[in-house]
Amino acid sequence: MMSENKNINTVQDYDEVLAVVKGYVEGLRTGDVDLLKKTFHKDAVMYGHLPEGLSEGSIENLYTYIEKFGAASYIKTHLSVLHKTPTTAVVRVEMESDAAGEDFTDYHSLIKVDGAWKVVAKLFHLYSK
Repeated sequence: MMSENKNINTVQDYDEVLAVVKGYVEGLRTGDVDLLKKTFHKDAVMYGHLPEGLSEGSIENLYTYIEKFGAASYIKTHLSVLHKTPTTAVVRVEMESDAAGEDFTDYHSLIKVDGAWKVVAKLFHLYSK
């Protein structure tokens, strides 16, 4: 029996994943926490190293960071879908000049829930200046 060779990763699928992460970038650019909340699952987590130590736990930490530093008007980003299945995806975000003037690399893990993509985990690396 011949196996079916069907493309399960369409361009539209990639566009939908990137649209979610572009919403994250726009939330950073404008300092809009409500927009960021649309990107992340309500129980999303965030982990990475900051100068004061490990940042770990709830995505609420990101919202607090944005409330503290505000809009990242001069942010520059590059997004790459590293891998995608019909219900999961990993996106790398290269970022320069966030609201605090910092540069980061993020890895966002997404899952498709009820037909919508949401970020469930954000791992980040802060670069020294």
